[in-house]
Amino acid sequence: MTDIEQPYQPHSPPRVMIVGAGIAGVFLAILLDRAKIPYEIYERASSVKQLGAVMSVNVNILPVFEQLGLYDELMSISFTSPGMHIYNESIKEIAYRGNEGLKETVGYDYLVFSRPKLYELLLSKIPPNKVHFGKKVLSIRHPIEGGVVIQCSDNSSYLGDIVVGADGAYSAVRQSIYRTLSEKNELPLKDNQALKIGYMTMVGTTDPLDEADYEDLKDNFTHFSFIIGKGKPYTWSVFTVPERRICWGVQMQLSADNAEDQAFRNTEWGSEGNESMIKEIYDFATPYGPLGQFINKTPGDRISRVFLEEKMFETWHYGRVVLIGDAAHKMLPSAGQGAVNAMQDAVILANCLYDIANDPSNTNVDAAFRDFKEQRCSHVKNQFDISKTMAKIIYGQTWSERVLRQIVFGYLPQSVLHKDTIKAAAYRPQCMYLPSTPNYGTCAVLPQKPSKRYQEEIKKTGKNI
Repeated sequence: MTDIEQPYQPHSPPRVMIVGAGIAGVFLAILLDRAKIPYEIYERASSVKQLGAVMSVNVNILPVFEQLGLYDELMSISFTSPGMHIYNESIKEIAYRGNEGLKETVGYDYLVFSRPKLYELLLSKIPPNKVHFGKKVLSIRHPIEGGVVIQCSDNSSYLGDIVVGADGAYSAVRQSIYRTLSEKNELPLKDNQALKIGYMTMVGTTDPLDEADYEDLKDNFTHFSFIIGKGKPYTWSVFTVPERRICWGVQMQLSADNAEDQAFRNTEWGSEGNESMIKEIYDFATPYGPLGQFINKTPGDRISRVFLEEKMFETWHYGRVVLIGDAAHKMLPSAGQGAVNAMQDAVILANCLYDIANDPSNTNVDAAFRDFKEQRCSHVKNQFDISKTMAKIIYGQTWSERVLRQIVFGYLPQSVLHKDTIKAAAYRPQCMYLPSTPNYGTCAVLPQKPSKRYQEEIKKTGKNI
């Protein structure tokens, strides 16, 4: 991307400016690289933050890791998950939900790992000179000469052909284009409404632990435990992950008053102000003893706390700017499903940009963005609803949510839950400009819109490119 002082010249393929170096932005960069579309990443932080705890991925994104040649590396940092144990506060098992037989049906295991490890893997595929830190975007504009400009807080400006907002729930990219749409009275009323805050979470990943102290660390699969508090708005969890580490997390369901109190708002993952919450959760019971032992073995700068919000925005793009991940749809936690959705966004957007890369005119860029939203919107809405329901089942503490949890864990047979899992596994978008990954399972897979450009290239060369 060029500095704004240089005159704009349209490029083919388009030059893409990705705002945000999180999982969504970095994953998109890898996809664009494979599509031979130039990109730069602009990140407001001064350095990479190794925050977050456990994360899980499944058949909904794993075929793309195979396409990119990253599957074996992902497996090297992962454990498979045989199932989930749910305990009450006295560490009496309420239920066990296993994954037996699912791999044969859907083709893949559930993979569990620490989120920082996935981020390290993805970032290692990006040349360091492609990521520009300390670039806080303040505004975006479309010059009459063409292209799109990002203005940063350090007074630097950059000119490119497309901007992708991958900068989170409080996206500066989204705020900039929404201001423009508001001035034109073109912003939907729903998009002006604040995000709904439902939960607060604190997470961390320990340093390597001694296997002699924790027998479960000797196994090559994850031990996955949820503990549901009694008479308190807390649910907490512990997971064993590779390198003899334990990921832990605590979710607090906020009351209506607390959710509306702006003093509670914290829009970024961070370690500031953790002391009071740590004191409150320190003695919470786990199958391994008090939670505090794992807090003690987690460096303070790797313990992060954030408010969890939910919202699906109606406006995903404007002009030469498009939003992906939390910038377009913010989901409640579901073992990393928000990150999976963001990566799926990146896959479909990369497909759409690949098809118009030879002619990135205003008309074609707008058509690509519309196509991106059309392909993704119904699937995001479906996952959004599933995420809200799962949050109620796992984290909810109201009377109705406790009843729902009792029904799901106490009465629904495993086969019913597997049926829903198999249905969700049918959606597994892939890069349509790379050789496809076969279906290893027996369940049906939803068809995907083919790439006209890729098909034309195959006809010209006579082989997959």
